[in-house]
Amino acid sequence: MLSDEQITKYQTLYKTRFGKEISREEAFEQGVKLIRLIELIYKPMTTLEYQQLQKK
Repeated sequence: MLSDEQITKYQTLYKTRFGKEISREEAFEQGVKLIRLIELIYKPMTTLEYQQLQKK
């Protein structure tokens, strides 16, 4: 699901943000969890929903 490049980038972002290095396994696990969370909460808005929102 995650490429080696994406895992390395996540490790770099994590170290920059939290000042702590994490293993490739931990980066992979956290990255997969993050992707799954986004898949669960992200729902594109339909045109009809957008129009209804504009009326409010």
